[in-house]
Amino acid sequence: MKLSNQKIKKLLLSVAAGITLAAGAQKITPPAPVGPVPSANQLAWHRLEMYAFIHFTTNTFTDKEWGYGDEDPKVFNPTKVDADQWASVLKQTGFKAMILTTKHHDGFALWPSRYTEHSVKNSPWKNGKGDIVKEASDAAAKAGLKFGVYLSPWDRNRADYGTPSYITYYRNQLKELFTGYGPIFEMWFDGANGGDGYYGGKNEKRKINGATYYDWPATLKMVRSIQPNVLFFSDAGPDIRWVGNERGIAGRTNWNTITPDTLYAGKPGIDALLNSGSEDGSRWIPAEVDVSIRPGWFYHASEDGKVKTPQQLFDIYLSSVGRGSNLLLNIPPDRNGAFHAEDVKALLGFRKLLDERLGHNLAKNIKVSTTNTRGNAATYEGAKMVDGNANTYWATDDGVTTAGFEATLPAPQTISYILLQEYIPLGQRVKSFTVEVFENGSWKKAADETTIGYKRILRIDPVKTNKVRVNITDSKAAPVISNFEVY
Repeated sequence: MKLSNQKIKKLLLSVAAGITLAAGAQKITPPAPVGPVPSANQLAWHRLEMYAFIHFTTNTFTDKEWGYGDEDPKVFNPTKVDADQWASVLKQTGFKAMILTTKHHDGFALWPSRYTEHSVKNSPWKNGKGDIVKEASDAAAKAGLKFGVYLSPWDRNRADYGTPSYITYYRNQLKELFTGYGPIFEMWFDGANGGDGYYGGKNEKRKINGATYYDWPATLKMVRSIQPNVLFFSDAGPDIRWVGNERGIAGRTNWNTITPDTLYAGKPGIDALLNSGSEDGSRWIPAEVDVSIRPGWFYHASEDGKVKTPQQLFDIYLSSVGRGSNLLLNIPPDRNGAFHAEDVKALLGFRKLLDERLGHNLAKNIKVSTTNTRGNAATYEGAKMVDGNANTYWATDDGVTTAGFEATLPAPQTISYILLQEYIPLGQRVKSFTVEVFENGSWKKAADETTIGYKRILRIDPVKTNKVRVNITDSKAAPVISNFEVY
């Protein structure tokens, strides 16, 4: 039977429609989100991974860690503030942002604030015409780094600290910073609030109620009205939490969630909670790991021989970024206004170790087999963990919370590091997992760990193998693993 062109066209359209219908019938829905999930700004923050703290003020010149508040602004006289050097070194060594201490507890403002005389405008540096906040923010922007600010809530110089008028002063300074210095990605404040101080010459001890005095909700609402994308760091968030120590160590178990209802900056007894997070926390408030490259936070010549070594910095990287947190490494400028040569040397050595040890992924596009694949769909197969795309992931069927995968290298290689990442836009899920390596004809356990989160890097005993197996032994819901790397 000879068909007309019109009938052939109708037949082809019918077949195409049938194929489309069949394809639609096979479409597998993605896993539903589990628990709190990160905001878009928090997700972008996770991807920064590593940035720097810049502690610089009168303390740099008085050789103190905490200024008392009675320092004469004239002591602040760096030879030459070189913020371009800060930014250049940070860029070269892999840091993505800098956070400047615009005002520490001594109350000295690094910009010519209209609301105080205790600032650079009354220092001999640039004859009182300088602005370190501007120089730092401009240098960061030029280098492609994000810029953040630390403004201490405590002020040992202000006569009105502890009274309502100080809160007005503090908010006025925040307005200056958030309207005059470009985009600010993070506002940093801590729980060092109240104690001995100069307080306008009174030389006394003052206490405040850290839970209520600052009225943080109103203060942060004001700041967010100026720059909606800013993230707030403090002991308990609301966007980023402290890790509970200043040694550079996130918890081996590290949940990105906590319940902040009763928490506030400076609340005692919460260090352990902040270090590990809470599996059933009500808010996504991930941990930031702050630690100094030197014993102190400000520059002291006596510590030039005590700068952390490249190996120590690498170890800190593994216990911070390698445990799903971000690393905030403090690098204090010296009295010349630049990073000291010893600090730069350590940073360059640290970068070299990162490149040598974690610079060549052996697992890209290798063969991966899984014990379960969501709907047996190619969209969720094991290959999605090794395709270099952060937006694809291996997932299991709903209800399957124990599963695993086996990765086969093209040839035996000596490996020392395993890297895993969850697809956190769907929440943090994995509660425990193991890693095995195939050696001398049998599988041997190389690691037994708990959480993964945004990123987990495991250092294992070096072993020559061509097969690695990861077993998810417990998970809140179907695991969603977006990345697997081997070094």
